[in-house]
Amino acid sequence: MSQSNVLLSLKDVHTHIGAYHILHGVNMEVPRGEVTLLLGRNGAGKTTTLRTIMGLWQASHGEIHFNGHNITPMRTPDIASLNVAYVPENMGIFADLTVEENMLLAARMSSRANQMDEDRLAWICAMFPAVEKFWHHPAGKLSGGQKQMLAVARAMVEPRDLLIVDEPSKGLAPSIVQNMMDAFRKMKASGVSILLVEQNIHFAQQLGDSVAVMDNGRVIHAGSMVALTENPELQKSLLGLAL
Repeated sequence: MSQSNVLLSLKDVHTHIGAYHILHGVNMEVPRGEVTLLLGRNGAGKTTTLRTIMGLWQASHGEIHFNGHNITPMRTPDIASLNVAYVPENMGIFADLTVEENMLLAARMSSRANQMDEDRLAWICAMFPAVEKFWHHPAGKLSGGQKQMLAVARAMVEPRDLLIVDEPSKGLAPSIVQNMMDAFRKMKASGVSILLVEQNIHFAQQLGDSVAVMDNGRVIHAGSMVALTENPELQKSLLGLAL
């Protein structure tokens, strides 16, 4: 892949958390304009990789480059300011605030709701109708699926070059999962590159353009999702199952 097509790259990235060596030299690339899936068994290092990209945990070795910037030593707010959004597995919703207030907190350029980009809000609400329906409701009262919609909607309240989401379909009803897939496709069509950690193999297969598979703190396979989907033996050797 030419470097001009690479939005995010990790080169020999190691991460230590206390006495534990979690990432053991991660190498991976996220192409521009694609949906990249990060797969692997529980404990493989997927969430640690996302948190290291975002600067929540500092890489102890190696380099992370995003859109021409070496972000390895950068603080999380500075990485986010480069138009990177991160939705953690716990979603990070402020339960006591309304949906509107949660959205406003993520809109860095707005101090009041009426200053948010109306066209962008309309685009977001078309993807996630629950955001509009429960605009004045406390976020803590939403269902699990509605909270996940809010978390992703909040991440997209301003234009992003890269959206990173940790397990977006976890615990969601099939209809909500389908809604989430449709939303990610629309984001991709708008020019957003997306990196997802996902355990739902059907979700990954339907949505992914490229894939990286992790095990024991390393990327052990990278390529197209189509190639992985069409090779059951490779799936079983990498993931212990067939898609």
